Amino acid sequence: MKITGVLLVDSKSRVSLQHPPRGVDAALLALRFASGLAFLYHGAAILFGAFGGPGPERFAVDHRFPVVIGYLVGLAQVVPAIAVLLGVFIRLSAVALIVVLLGAIFLVHLPHGFDVSNGGMEYALTQLLIAFALLLMGAGAYSLSSRLPTWLQRL
Repeated sequence: MKITGVLLVDSKSRVSLQHPPRGVDAALLALRFASGLAFLYHGAAILFGAFGGPGPERFAVDHRFPVVIGYLVGLAQVVPAIAVLLGVFIRLSAVALIVVLLGAIFLVHLPHGFDVSNGGMEYALTQLLIAFALLLMGAGAYSLSSRLPTWLQRL
């Protein structure tokens, strides 16, 4: 049995089930695609050198990280991006993306300020907030998570 809706408790301790406002599932789908495509692009650039990206070795050298970090950062973007696009394991994926974004903000972008055109954190912060919203809301109805066993659907 799958219940989609929100349980509300009013001041008199009455519980009622309300369905999410119309359009929430479509909005979650739009957020998933916006974020998932961006992470797939950036992750593939880091992990595979796609789209003229640096690849894991150059990424690591450019940021003075060990090479293994280049591979981990690329994987931590590509795998969750695919999951976000499909709408499976959305909360685990959001946590992985939040970790990557916190690293990007504090280790790379913060010294450059806010403006993305100066290498600042504007874009990374936006993606962080989208990942946080997905962590809180889940994948929505337009996802493949309903095809998973019930105990995996909440991940």
